[in-house]
Amino acid sequence: MTRKGWLLFIAISVFWGIPYFFIKIAVQELDPSVVVFGRAVIGALVLLPMAIRGKTVRSVLKHWPIVLLFSVIHMVGAFLLISYGEQHVSSSLTSLLIAANPIMVAVLALGFDKSERVNGLRLIGLLVGMVGLVVLLGFDVGGDGQMWFGVALILLAALGYAIGAMMLKQRPLVELPRTSVAAAECSVTSIILLPLILTRLPGHVPSVGVLASLLVLGLICTALALPTFFALIAEVGPSRGTVITYVNPAVSVLLGVTILHESLTIATIVGFLLIIAGSWLSTTGGIPFVNTRTREVPQAEISE
Repeated sequence: MTRKGWLLFIAISVFWGIPYFFIKIAVQELDPSVVVFGRAVIGALVLLPMAIRGKTVRSVLKHWPIVLLFSVIHMVGAFLLISYGEQHVSSSLTSLLIAANPIMVAVLALGFDKSERVNGLRLIGLLVGMVGLVVLLGFDVGGDGQMWFGVALILLAALGYAIGAMMLKQRPLVELPRTSVAAAECSVTSIILLPLILTRLPGHVPSVGVLASLLVLGLICTALALPTFFALIAEVGPSRGTVITYVNPAVSVLLGVTILHESLTIATIVGFLLIIAGSWLSTTGGIPFVNTRTREVPQAEISE
């Protein structure tokens, strides 16, 4: 994997490692649909002016059906499912369940994309990461009486992310400006959810902590994260790009344990080590190194 790929990988691992923590805070006072709407609106306010200034909106509108479908799957559906799921499970468990994303991409690739099929050490890496996930899920990481309902919702969100990642590699999405696609995704989500949130607005002004959480979710976890993720997919491909979900739990659980007082056990630490090892193997496909001369997944660049 190239040096650029590793830098994008590290950045998005942080950007999408922290949202589960802030979603958990926000849904304590706000309906999940309001949380998703808030972060989408903030993201749109940041990204739309950039897309307009870059004169790239027209190219996205030309392919509005596929952009609409992508937005519904990758943001509207996935974000809502995660936010509703976090009403019943801890932020730590949420991030661990999303770690099933690369496995889902590998399964989808069997029928839709031969170039993304994993084998050899990359397959071993995915399996090692999945073992780490099983170790973690085998122990109590927090949840209420409807935990398994929340688990189902979050796994569906992970499937949505996997489908979205596969779509990003295909035309025309792979050829569209990534900032404009992200802006369109946030705008579509805001428009779709507007009628729903009008009946679910809080009866009082949310606390400072909740408002700050919405701001972080909108600016960092959406407006900044989406173009970064699209660039990562363009650089390394969906199967390797979605391996960030094996690293995200380390960030999420650290925040959950230190601030939300979620549980941390020896099994959690062992699971993390397995997940990181699996992430590395499935990303490099061999002895860890950075290939700065060639790309391992050649494909069309997504323009800025």
